[in-house]
Amino acid sequence: MEKTAVLVGCGALGCTSANLLVRSGIKCLKIVDRDFIEESNLQRQSLFDEEDISKNLPKAVAAQKKLQKVNSHIQIEAIVADINPSNIETILENANVVIDGTDNFETRFLINDYCVKEEIPWIYGACIGSVGLTMNIIPSKTPCLRCVLDTIPPVGTTETCDTAGIISPIASMIASIQAAEALKILTGNYDALSKGLLKIDLWRNEIKKLHTDDIREKSDCITCKQHQYEFLSKDRYSMTTSLCGRNAVQILHPDGSNLDLAKLAARLEHVGEVSFNRFLLRLKIDIYELTVFPDGRLIITGTNDAAVAKGLYAKYIGM
Repeated sequence: MEKTAVLVGCGALGCTSANLLVRSGIKCLKIVDRDFIEESNLQRQSLFDEEDISKNLPKAVAAQKKLQKVNSHIQIEAIVADINPSNIETILENANVVIDGTDNFETRFLINDYCVKEEIPWIYGACIGSVGLTMNIIPSKTPCLRCVLDTIPPVGTTETCDTAGIISPIASMIASIQAAEALKILTGNYDALSKGLLKIDLWRNEIKKLHTDDIREKSDCITCKQHQYEFLSKDRYSMTTSLCGRNAVQILHPDGSNLDLAKLAARLEHVGEVSFNRFLLRLKIDIYELTVFPDGRLIITGTNDAAVAKGLYAKYIGM
């Protein structure tokens, strides 16, 4: 299969999907993830281990290294980035299918906007607690995510990783389905694709399918009917994000950057405990840990308050 799959998010879903796709004979895989590995990830993120944590490896890089050992002839690209309106075109360039391994609706709506606009098939996936959801989205042929879910659910109205957690088996099951559907798309077997929104609850042993065939025709979807792609606008996308399941905040640099981490480490060495490699720099100070990436992106652990996070960014890194 001389085609390219792009996996956005390399957490519980992404690790399983990537592993299955590589072992299924795919030739080109891009793994996109904004985060680094922590001990709590090892419970359900099957490509990582304690050695990866000790090396301060980003998830995308660790996954690429593991999978390249499975088959050194496969082209696997690790992209350590937060996919956003500024970089989505570059990241999804030449994609034949996009697989959702993300943990938030804002990113999914961004992927939906871009894939519908560019007519790239993508596979939605989500897990919370023991429940998993997945749906194939084939632009101009099936409903898109905005057809089914018009707006991002209001804050506080849905369960999160913090309130419900995720059990590993449901993530593995949903990811396995996503991988199988991706293989159908990559091999041109569209007639074999699952139709509708599939919901599985492993704890209650329930499998349900929402038939969505007529939703696109009946709705006036802002994305696939009105062709308005609001999430591709930089003004619409959040530069500050609270990370699911973590007491942490991510801040994007407004215009991107190209930081010299060695020089930054030298500047910060008297401020707190500093360690760095070519992928990231970590600064531990008081109750906070600041992880800085070469593109100027920052993840601050120890708070979920955006104002506190922005203050720390400005104080120690500079905007």
